[in-house]
Amino acid sequence: MWFTEAKWIILIQVLYTVILVACCLRIVYDTRSVSKTLAYLLFAVFVPVAGIAFYFSFGINYRKRKLYNKKLIVDETVKDEFQEFLKKTDQRISTSNNGVIRQYQGLIRLLSNRKIGSISALPNNEIKLLINGEALFPVLIEELQKAEQCIHIEYYIYENDTIGNRIKDILIQKAKAGVKVRFIYDDFGSRSIRNTIVRELTRAGVQAHPFNKIRLIGFANRLNYRNHRKIVVIDGKTSFTGGINVSDRYINQATSDLFWRDTHLMIRGYSSLALQQVFLADWNFCVKESVLISKEYFPAIDIVTQNPAYAQVVSSGPDSDLPNILYSIIQSVNLAREEILLTTPYYIPDVSLQESLVMAALSGVKVKLLVPKQGDSKLVNLATQSYFDALLRAGVKIYLYKKGFVHAKTFVVDRRLASVSTANFDVRSFDLNFEVSVIMYDEKMASQLADAFDNDVLDAEELVLERWNRRSRFRKITERIVRLFSPFM
Repeated sequence: MWFTEAKWIILIQVLYTVILVACCLRIVYDTRSVSKTLAYLLFAVFVPVAGIAFYFSFGINYRKRKLYNKKLIVDETVKDEFQEFLKKTDQRISTSNNGVIRQYQGLIRLLSNRKIGSISALPNNEIKLLINGEALFPVLIEELQKAEQCIHIEYYIYENDTIGNRIKDILIQKAKAGVKVRFIYDDFGSRSIRNTIVRELTRAGVQAHPFNKIRLIGFANRLNYRNHRKIVVIDGKTSFTGGINVSDRYINQATSDLFWRDTHLMIRGYSSLALQQVFLADWNFCVKESVLISKEYFPAIDIVTQNPAYAQVVSSGPDSDLPNILYSIIQSVNLAREEILLTTPYYIPDVSLQESLVMAALSGVKVKLLVPKQGDSKLVNLATQSYFDALLRAGVKIYLYKKGFVHAKTFVVDRRLASVSTANFDVRSFDLNFEVSVIMYDEKMASQLADAFDNDVLDAEELVLERWNRRSRFRKITERIVRLFSPFM
């Protein structure tokens, strides 16, 4: 009896060892980040069974598995016309007298590389900066009411509240008037509308679908890879994107419990077509349709201004081969000559981004980082603060926003290049979430975003290295421990 039991124990141990080795090999082969690889390896080895289960639930690299291949079927005639336009645009960019375009042609070429998958910088009649929900939603509602052919709307968080129902009513009104309305919502971030607003929209003729629906089977992975994009495209000509979701919390009123600082864009021009392309690829994936690129969704746009605002739309996520948005930030940082202004609610950077900022500061570039003084997660706060030492020692100025919660995701380089994004400066946004970013090669927009940053700093306190070093030893150790788990946050 004893011998039989011992034999079974040995057999189980051998089997577990084989599984553990296979898991470790999979981690090494499939994980791009060295820090994340080490974290998964340590967790799998030192936390028996649960560590392996955690990796297979949350750690599988969907980018390499290609489970999110885009299913966009292209009308060949329109494709040829669109590509011909892009060709002419590229020629216009290469011969442009615009100093910003000439300065950043290398960045434009990087982000329009076939392996990146984005298209070149495109001209626009107008790009409008919208600060906070109270500025965004009146403009968004006005533009939605003007829609004549189609409305495409995609959000991570859409809530069943006052503004959510106001926009819902407009979508229903437009659908009944014959406008084609397609609505994508993240099944986790917008879970409160599944059985309320979504049902009303569907009954009214709006095509409403969840992105990556959460089911019991595969729950963890579906929860891990979320659609964090915020996109609205109206008639293929006017679009909105940025950090603001559809929720009353983004509208600052006298009765608001927390001031919510965020940034969004309205675009009139060809960059709306680039956002349209991102939306339709997402739509064809989650609805299993094959919506064609046609003139209905990609209309000709007249550029009436002599000095168009050029912008480049960059998307990234498990459906892209490379961390495109991360690359766009790092390359922009590397091109800085005088000043870098960064705003993010979460700063848990890739090693390459952290080192790029350190090197920029050491090279004499003024680097300024704005983050919330109090975030919405104590663990994330500790992980974020664990990166401050190296930044401060290099000369980076860190500002802690005190007025409320800063949720904007922006950067400005030399007040000539700027970006508004849905992506936070953290590993999750760069590797796991579906995100989209707009890079603007426009001094006017860069200047406006820089002014907004300077205004936000007035409501922040600067973190001084000497004072920061006086925090307790226990706090320093806690930050370092939490940082070990930052690849999972």
